[in-house]
Order: sequence, then structure tokens, then C-alpha cells
Amino acid sequence: MPLPASLLTATLLSAVLASAASAQTIYVSNEKDNSLSVIDGKTMAVVDTIKVGKRPRGITLSKDGTQLFICASDDHAVQVLDLATKKILHNLPSGEDPEQFALSPDGKSLFIANEDSNVVTVVDVPSRKVAFQVDVGVEPEGMDVSPDGRWAVNTSETTNMVHWIDVEKRQVTDNTLVGSRPRHAEFTKDGAQLWVSSEIGGTVSVIDTGTRQVTKTIDFRIKGVAKDRIQPVGVKLTDDGRYAFVALGPANHVAVVDAKTFEVKDYLLVGRRVWHLALTPDQKTLYSTNGVSGDVSVIDVDSLKVTKSIKVGRYPWGVVVKG
Repeated sequence: MPLPASLLTATLLSAVLASAASAQTIYVSNEKDNSLSVIDGKTMAVVDTIKVGKRPRGITLSKDGTQLFICASDDHAVQVLDLATKKILHNLPSGEDPEQFALSPDGKSLFIANEDSNVVTVVDVPSRKVAFQVDVGVEPEGMDVSPDGRWAVNTSETTNMVHWIDVEKRQVTDNTLVGSRPRHAEFTKDGAQLWVSSEIGGTVSVIDTGTRQVTKTIDFRIKGVAKDRIQPVGVKLTDDGRYAFVALGPANHVAVVDAKTFEVKDYLLVGRRVWHLALTPDQKTLYSTNGVSGDVSVIDVDSLKVTKSIKVGRYPWGVVVKG
């Protein structure tokens, strides 16, 4: 007897979602172990550990998903890992103490924040050569590139500014003052806004890309948690503009912000010292790296519930999802 149409549709949808989940792989950089933990998206278990350079922090995928770029901060290098063979192919000339970076939309330029030398190094990925460097503020960390490729932005932790680098002119053309110790910057999918976390300031600044002015400052308050422990670091925005997720550091929570009204909707308890966040391509699952507890929290985006904790290496920092 054939299945009813509704049941057949549900069955097929379930199979598609299961297939998508099984194809997903989560990569986590372990700062103290000099390694990457590899998590299977279906079993939610660590299936491999890959040794990399010293103190890996920021990680990002190449545009075709075949390679992983790794900020090996204490090796002063960006390593390029081939995901098929799990071997380091080569190092890119990153400058001193690379911490975070961002790829241009075409995948050809890598913008790297060099914390020790107060510059942004721009590497031409195909030739593996430095294209140019730009002086920025003191202790540069956060990096992103606008979806149209016009702007590269950097946050300087001591100068407390966002530096707007005109990519065509290869120079800083504007600066935006934000809260104390800005750590992470992320453009919305349409490029109209830039969200910047300020760790010591305890806030997130929403900046209008057109004017480079702060239009909203978001504050956080968690019952039972001291204000000075609420330290925003990683930020992740959903593609549909519905949510902004903010990792609150030693507060051990991820804030859920309505990205349209800028109201905080909820605080999700995760592991200790939450650092960074990554969404799956279907935007259904969010992963957080929790440095002190050495684990990754799995968050269901639809229900806004933490569903699992996965033990990884020591001091997990960066996270990306392939699939």
C-alpha cells in the first residue's frame, strides 16, 4: 500500500535533513593543545584530532570548502590545511601574531589582524605573497570584509575603534569609536550593518555601514551574574536577519538578540568561558566554543535550547562548519 502524500513528503524531508547533517563537519581550534578537533555533524562526536601550529585561534574555510586557514598565533603564520588529506600544505606570510582574519568575497585575499605589530596584513592567496599592509590601532583583533568587497574592517582592542579600510585605495579612510576592548566584527548578510562586540565595555555596537556611525548600543544583564563577568566576544548573525547570537565570555552564556528590534530575547547557559560561534549552512544549529571547560555546546536555533555538550581539546577558541 503506497504511503499517503503528506507522510511521504515528511519522510523525504527527514531523509534530506539527516543527509545534510551527516555531511556536515565541525572544526574547532584548541588553543592550548596546538590541534584541531574534528566533529561529525551526525553523531555529534569527535572523530579526529589534527596537530597544527602553535596556539591556533582564528580559523576559516576557503570559498570552495577544500581548505582550512588557521591562525597559528605563536608561529606567526597562517597555515593552510588540505581537508581531504588532513595535511598542512603550506604557510602564508601572515605578519606577527595573527589572531583573526577574513576572506574577501572572491576568496583571493586574506585580511589578517596582527596583534603585536598593529597592522593588517593582506595576503594574495593564489600567489602566497603579501599584497599590502595597513597601519591600524593598538592590538588589532576582529576582522571582516563587507559582502560587496568594498570595506575591510578591523577592531583595535586598546584604541577602542573600528578601522574602515577602503580595499581599492588600500588605506584606512574612517574610524568608528566603540566600547572598551572591541574583539569581533561581523557584517550583516546585506552589508548594511556591522556588529562589533566590546569585551570590557560589555556591549555590542551596531554600526550603519553607509555612515560608519553607531546607531544602537546593546547592553546585557543576566540575573545572578556579576556585570564585570559579562564580556561579549564572538558574534554570529543569521542570514535571514532574525537573530544575533553573542558569546558572553566568562558569563558562560550566549545572548539571543532580536536583530531587528535589538532586544535581548534570552540567555542560553553554555560551557565556561564561551569564545566563538558558528552556524550550520541551514541555520538550524549553532555551535559555541567554551575555552575553560574545554567543550563545544550545541544549540538548536528553532527552540533556542542547548541540546548537547561535546568534549574537545584544551581551550577551544575558533569554530567553523563545513557541509
